[in-house]
Amino acid sequence: MAATGVAIKEVATKPIDGQKTGTSGLRKKCKEFMSPNYLGNWVQSLFNALGAEAQGKVLGLGGDGRYYSKEAAQMIIKLAAGNGFSKVVVGRETIMATPAMSALIRERKLYGGLIMSASHNPGGPDEDFGIKFNYSGGEPAPERITDKIYGETQKVSVLKVADIPDVDLSKIGSTKFGSFEVEVIDPVDDYLAVLKSVFDFALLKSFVSRKDFRMVFDAMHAVTGPYATRILVEELGAAANTVKDGVPSPTFNNGHPDPNLTYAHELVDIMWADNGPLFGVASDGDGDRNMILGSKFFVNPSDSVAMIAANYKTIPYYKGGLKGVARSMPTSMALDRVAKALNLPFFETPTGWKFFGNLMDADKCSVCGEESFGTGGDHIREKDGIFAVLAWLSILADRNKGVPEGGHMVTVRDIALEHWKTYGRNFFSRYDFENVSTEAANKVMDHVKEVMAQTPKGSKMGPFTLDIADDFEYTDPIDGSKATKQGLRFVFTDGSRIIFRLSGTGSSGATIRLYIEQYTADAAKLEEDAQVALGPIIKIALDLSKLKEFTGREKPTVIT
Repeated sequence: MAATGVAIKEVATKPIDGQKTGTSGLRKKCKEFMSPNYLGNWVQSLFNALGAEAQGKVLGLGGDGRYYSKEAAQMIIKLAAGNGFSKVVVGRETIMATPAMSALIRERKLYGGLIMSASHNPGGPDEDFGIKFNYSGGEPAPERITDKIYGETQKVSVLKVADIPDVDLSKIGSTKFGSFEVEVIDPVDDYLAVLKSVFDFALLKSFVSRKDFRMVFDAMHAVTGPYATRILVEELGAAANTVKDGVPSPTFNNGHPDPNLTYAHELVDIMWADNGPLFGVASDGDGDRNMILGSKFFVNPSDSVAMIAANYKTIPYYKGGLKGVARSMPTSMALDRVAKALNLPFFETPTGWKFFGNLMDADKCSVCGEESFGTGGDHIREKDGIFAVLAWLSILADRNKGVPEGGHMVTVRDIALEHWKTYGRNFFSRYDFENVSTEAANKVMDHVKEVMAQTPKGSKMGPFTLDIADDFEYTDPIDGSKATKQGLRFVFTDGSRIIFRLSGTGSSGATIRLYIEQYTADAAKLEEDAQVALGPIIKIALDLSKLKEFTGREKPTVIT
């Protein structure tokens, strides 16, 4: 039932092919979203799928500020009013980081939220746009909803559009149209309140505001600039120049807002300079990913989640202990070793935050992470870049409590070395081959499957002895659902691993991801360069896959 006092226009439409929705929503080229009824069809299909359950409810709205967001927001508001929502709560200028939307939904008990983002993919008229729905727990929509959305996109015939003017999204406040309301809010407030319930802001401020502490937060012209400025500078007293590229740009300043050593090279140059800052971080387009750096030191994301878990006592939210920890299958086994040492429940899941969400809702997981620069906790139901930043600052603040200003501070490198001396080091690297033709990518994966079928347990592959060769499957311990074909794995008797996956996070082509891992407890090798330490097993992986032969690529697009 539509809002009262508002005229509704029924706009005829026809199904548009290719609107299948995953847990990351729908991602396509921006021009496709801008074509007639493309966005409207998907949003109407979502509302049709939700049905009577959504009537009279409140919907959150926001995103990473990428190109077309403001126009899309006005259309979504009109469709929400035409489909029975009582209110839309939208971030000022459409800004709302993905973890902030999860926090907003949970804090205000919203029915759900729409996030306009294509995550770490570039933005602009010739680049990517995306939209996804998060449900009432703040989590990405479950498959039962995304499957319904897709079904509705195949039969949608009418768009129910409220005949109301555009809303000024630059000013905080409420606007009413009959019984329907639009409230524009500060996008940081609710998220900050959640973070203050997790971390000791007084301790963080005493550390961050030290005269001998310097850090850089590279927002990459994306959504986290306003969040980092408010939290790090205004709340915690960091220097005014702490936040780099902190004004969100619709095109991310024509950059690629992916926080890794390749795309965040400007931050890397700053951190590798002599007398550089003690701490450096980068976040992605929508604020759910993070990269952690020390002075001339990179913390692999797989190690980062393990180190946060090992140091959980520095975070007040976890004063009662951790319920459990989890990682995605391709993520290194560093977290496994922490879980074993701390006698914690441990879970290995497919890639996808929804699997962690199920564990969190069942009180079985407190800290989790993915090697793709995603780290999170059970305070919300999304990965959370600024959570990881504040977790690392908490560890640094704790370690430097007794160090006077001007004294020798404990560094990120010191913390990593301490961790490796305790647990050993899982050398890990990921090779991304981006925008490979689908045909070539499938040839690689088919060939790897043939190699697996012809290589029995006990076979020698260079100096390694094969233990397991399979396509990873997962049965969810909470709801019993089964996920298959989650990655081709070669696991060796010493714990080393080679993994191949196709990624679907781009809007076109395919990305082949190759993951390589090898463990050492040898103190003399802990500081070896990962690419050197992994050299022999990387060669085995490239040779067995014939990746260069099938794709024509001499080297990966990105090395992590």
